[in-house]
Amino acid sequence: MEEETTIMAAISTLGPSQLSDLSYSIFSLSFHHRRRLCHLLSSPCLFFLTLHRLHTLSLPQKTLLIARHLLFSLHHLTRHFQPPPLRLPNPSTAINQRDLDAVLLLLFLCEAYHDNPEALERPHDEWRQVLTSICSNTTLKITGITGIFDGAALIPYIEMVTRCKRLVGIMGCGGKKGKEVAASPAAVVALPAVEVRGGGIECVICKEEMREGRDVCKFPCQHLFHWMCILPWVKKRNTCPCCRFQLP
Repeated sequence: MEEETTIMAAISTLGPSQLSDLSYSIFSLSFHHRRRLCHLLSSPCLFFLTLHRLHTLSLPQKTLLIARHLLFSLHHLTRHFQPPPLRLPNPSTAINQRDLDAVLLLLFLCEAYHDNPEALERPHDEWRQVLTSICSNTTLKITGITGIFDGAALIPYIEMVTRCKRLVGIMGCGGKKGKEVAASPAAVVALPAVEVRGGGIECVICKEEMREGRDVCKFPCQHLFHWMCILPWVKKRNTCPCCRFQLP
């Protein structure tokens, strides 16, 4: 709530004309982004190309996309608090269409997962249909259709800005290179237990041999670990201790 309070305190200092100008600016930005997202979801080719690109990006690269989107979005707010000589007509934080598509889809996936985790448990080829349904149910509420710029358009904008800031903060963008993040609870729960066969396999965490017949944790990269060893590990890191394979 600290971010929301700070932004609202700043907005409260604006005069009526400034608030109206800000509301219209944010409304236009939100409408453009929502329209682009709808276009992305309506095009199977564009959707799966963008989804494939997200799958190829590393976590730091995704975080950087969100950070750039945050800076560009904040420009629409901060320009109302800067004297005219400092205003930039074309902010350097602007991102190209390909990056915008990627970050809009990424944020919408996060939003959809937060509201309904089960919606994304379907196969990837069904995601577009699921997301299109979610988008159609929220478009009117988010964009607003009254045409009255009384500040209501600022609420979704402030929520988006604070979510992006928290995501960037959690992922450590701009901080120590290679900052570790925990694996998601869903990814950890999905790890299978397998029985050790043959023996002679060492757990690289505790350096002890895994006894034959014992149930151990198997990563998607096929490496095995004692459950009691790997659980504390994935609470702090989302990578395999052997090959650095990344869990979600």
